Amino acid sequence: MGKWYSRPLLFVGDIDRASRFYVTQLGFTESWRHGEDGKPLIAQVERDGCELILSSQWPERPSNGIIFVSLEGKDVNSIRAGFEAEGVSVKEGWWGYPLMIVEDPDGNELWFPTNNAE
Repeated sequence: MGKWYSRPLLFVGDIDRASRFYVTQLGFTESWRHGEDGKPLIAQVERDGCELILSSQWPERPSNGIIFVSLEGKDVNSIRAGFEAEGVSVKEGWWGYPLMIVEDPDGNELWFPTNNAE
């Protein structure tokens, strides 16, 4: 049997703005986008196997997703330094262990464990 495969869907107000944040400030790449009548509606961004779908199709949906991102084998301090060098605000958090929390322009949060104790 095959494996399940999932990609979180984050609601955003503007695809161009959201994609630009993930690409230029968090180091993702945009792998595809879809639009209608010249207006972008959906885009997928990815980094090191973390794939996120950004959608502006339903503007009435709240933008308050939380994505837990494991950084196995990665240097958390250098990732944080890279984010901060790009002007990203990184907050401290707690979920039974320390986290660094990054909020996108639409209020969605990425939670990164900082002690690899997932």
